[in-house]
Amino acid sequence: MSERSTAERPLVPSYLANSRTYRWAYAGRLSPFFLDHPLVVEAILWGQGGRLMKLAAAEVSPGQIVLQPACVYGAFSHHLLGALGTEGRLDIIDVLPGQVANVRRKLAGRGNVHIELGDAEEAPADAYDAVSCFFLLHEVPVDKRRAIVAALLRAVRPGGKVVFVDYHRPRWWHPLGPLMALVHRTLEPFAASLWDQRIADLVPGANFSWRTETFFGGLYQKTVANRRD
Repeated sequence: MSERSTAERPLVPSYLANSRTYRWAYAGRLSPFFLDHPLVVEAILWGQGGRLMKLAAAEVSPGQIVLQPACVYGAFSHHLLGALGTEGRLDIIDVLPGQVANVRRKLAGRGNVHIELGDAEEAPADAYDAVSCFFLLHEVPVDKRRAIVAALLRAVRPGGKVVFVDYHRPRWWHPLGPLMALVHRTLEPFAASLWDQRIADLVPGANFSWRTETFFGGLYQKTVANRRD
């Protein structure tokens, strides 16, 4: 495993630093110790975590260079590395030093992964065959969400794709709908806005074709943007 050094380290965004929930869930020194376990991830995602990770990984191909913008609890990075094979490369960035340190421990010994402190909004242009964004967008304010999506679209080469897996408004009949609405209001301050916003509408006019599939009664989505040129 190799690590790229950066002369300047990005500051932790205020929406993370000032949120009690995010400080506990992500920024705390012991957050990964308590939360980065397959059973915890499956419980949070109502038993759909492994399924959603496999759906995202199925969008990448062996030998590709792929960006994962944000460390993810559970085995997501392992799924991507498995799909990429030994000839591919996975770059992982995150704004939180503790999350970067945690994923470095998790992936120690893997030679085709690069992990560094960085902001998805500053992803390099035309650098990747694909980007796999797993449950990041619901964690950020709408203006930051728009900037991240624009940056990730710029990050893929012609013919490349950006894959977003995240929350979606559940069907009206979904028994978990009221509970998830309460969870998002109380614990996920920016998630509810994603229920009412198509990811494709965040960057209108982008030269991409879009497709969206929903899962588990509409509670989750996989949205894929394919660059046309």
